[in-house]
Amino acid sequence: MALVKDNILLQLVRGTLGDQLTIYERNGQIIMAKKRGPSKKKPTKKQLEARYKMKIAAAYARSILEDPELKAYYKSLAGPGQNAYNMAVKDAFRSPEIQNIRFEEMDVVVTTKDEFRVVDVDVRVHDAAGTMLERGKAVLGRNGVDWYYKAAVLPAGGRVVAVAVDLPGNETLRELVIVGDGGK
Repeated sequence: MALVKDNILLQLVRGTLGDQLTIYERNGQIIMAKKRGPSKKKPTKKQLEARYKMKIAAAYARSILEDPELKAYYKSLAGPGQNAYNMAVKDAFRSPEIQNIRFEEMDVVVTTKDEFRVVDVDVRVHDAAGTMLERGKAVLGRNGVDWYYKAAVLPAGGRVVAVAVDLPGNETLRELVIVGDGGK
């Protein structure tokens, strides 16, 4: 490894030269080093999980490039130096967030958040024994973050399970125990 000082040619050069040298900048210093080869260490479980997640995200991003509507959507969100593919990979990497579940009389209100878009919220109502009493799709409210589901019954001691799904199909599940009469 060598630190480069006051060389006008290397002030502008970054990258790999041939298969031998790599020039990069770290903390304001220009560094020339022998090109590194692939690691000989066995990847950790976390590294394997990250690689798999990236493989899935890249496959999703490639698929949206074939859909003009989705491609235009992601392109509209891209900043300088970014494109629809980059945005789709970013979206596929992160699952939506369910911030809150609350009751407004017999409505189950699920507040969601996603950097891009939550496309679906599924609500299930279970009794205290765990038997599913009803299931249905919530409807997006005017504010764009609250999803409303009109429940037929909200049994005390039961639970409400909400599943939020984003554009790439990532799911987030959250449960809430029904206390009291559930809003009746």
